[in-house]
Amino acid sequence: MAKKKIVAQADLARIETVIAEYQNERWALLPLLERIQQEFGFIPPSSIGLIAKGLRLFPAQVQGVITFYAQLYTTPRGKNIVRVCRGTACHVRGGKTILKLVKRHLGIQEGEITPDFEYSLETVACIGCCALAPNMVINRNIYGRMNPKKVALIFGQHGRQ
Repeated sequence: MAKKKIVAQADLARIETVIAEYQNERWALLPLLERIQQEFGFIPPSSIGLIAKGLRLFPAQVQGVITFYAQLYTTPRGKNIVRVCRGTACHVRGGKTILKLVKRHLGIQEGEITPDFEYSLETVACIGCCALAPNMVINRNIYGRMNPKKVALIFGQHGRQ
């Protein structure tokens, strides 16, 4: 698993300041979680109790919302999110090789973050561009018809060798 970023006391103080803006507003849980994640890159687990107290909720309610929504994270993520498709069309056209090459270029496995927090690597069931298989997405950019040369070129452009 990737290294977890330690949340400093200053960060918790900043989170408390953000929570104060939504004080006692239970309806604001999701916008508050999204804001904390936007500012910190993830929702620090140590902030769940603070959030619950500030919105007068149980910590389990806060945790329940975090685990329900796939776009909320309690672990740090890289600045750039790399997703490699594992769908049928991508698999048949060499997606497994593309994933292997991406892992090699980044030096991480699925679900991990590079030590510099620059990249996170994920796999997805389908990107939805089957005609362009095999596919990869970096942030919001879709790269289709992937092959070993394209993987090397893309990560050369992104500063990875």
